[in-house]
Amino acid sequence: MTLHEGKKDIRELTFDELKEALEAMGEKAYRASQIFSWIHSKAAGSFDEMSDISKALREKLKENFYLSLPETETVRISKQDGTKKYLFKLEDGECIESVRMIYHHGISVCISSQVGCRQGCSFCASTLGGLVRNLTASEMAGQIYAISRESKERVSNVVIMGIGEPLDNYDEVLRFLKLISDERGYGLGGRNITLSTCGLVPKIRELADEGLKLTLALSLHAVTDEKRQAIMPVAKRYSLHELMDAVDYYFEKTGRRVSFEYSLIKGVNDSDVDVKGLAELAGRRNCHVNLIPVNPVTERGLKEPDRTHVLEFKNKLEKRGINATIRREMGRDIEGACGQLRRQMRAVPFSKGESVPDEA
Repeated sequence: MTLHEGKKDIRELTFDELKEALEAMGEKAYRASQIFSWIHSKAAGSFDEMSDISKALREKLKENFYLSLPETETVRISKQDGTKKYLFKLEDGECIESVRMIYHHGISVCISSQVGCRQGCSFCASTLGGLVRNLTASEMAGQIYAISRESKERVSNVVIMGIGEPLDNYDEVLRFLKLISDERGYGLGGRNITLSTCGLVPKIRELADEGLKLTLALSLHAVTDEKRQAIMPVAKRYSLHELMDAVDYYFEKTGRRVSFEYSLIKGVNDSDVDVKGLAELAGRRNCHVNLIPVNPVTERGLKEPDRTHVLEFKNKLEKRGINATIRREMGRDIEGACGQLRRQMRAVPFSKGESVPDEA
């Protein structure tokens, strides 16, 4: 996968691993703090940027490690809300997507955790080509750092909701979470991180036991096993009962309210019966319902309900005492939903470094 034969990706190392590696090279332990800060807090793209590190040590680092950031192939900028969608090229030539969104509370970045996805959800473009490979923790962090460098702004919130199922890449996602939250580096608190899952029950329970305080966003999308199985293959492995037990366990262990992500699909899951079922599920637990008008995916043929119907669905939930919001549609004019740009660009040639306006 890597072009750096015999060298380790230094951004993949935790602080303690970096300290141990430097000591094995005959360096003082305090160097770990300097280098870790450069790698994460300052988002260095190369060892040569480390201006307070001696040239001799920088050369030694180059001999043993490599340090790089994903290459920006395409940036699409929304004229509606300023959302930016990045297509990043990785060192093996594979591409992933990230999205930068501007909110009143700061800059949020949605990152990918895999190249492709094998979950097969019917409303998602990410899964159309299947799973190619998992991303490393470094490649996940690199998306944030590349965007931060380009925008010259600190990212205040991270959402692992791009291409891929995070809990299907559990070990590297967990390493990424520990790296990004380390106060000696980027120092992003768990309350500023959201992880989205389609519902891998054993991994939800495992994550709950990690003691992290991040927000879990569950891709629910249907309120019966039959309907959920029709649009989400994962539901054939784990029933709604098993899934809700895992959600309850997560709340019990972390004290963090779970978000139920519910993509509204016209004629599929937007009826009064669906409102009642969703209210029953949500009303029994400390959660928030996030309604998402489905992003049209050409290959799937699914359609979103009209705005009036979406508002009515929300109002009916609220009348039943459910805390619900409609997700602000960011980057709709630039195909902001995960997987759309990558799939398009795999089929259509594009110019390196191209910046594409919203007409694209």
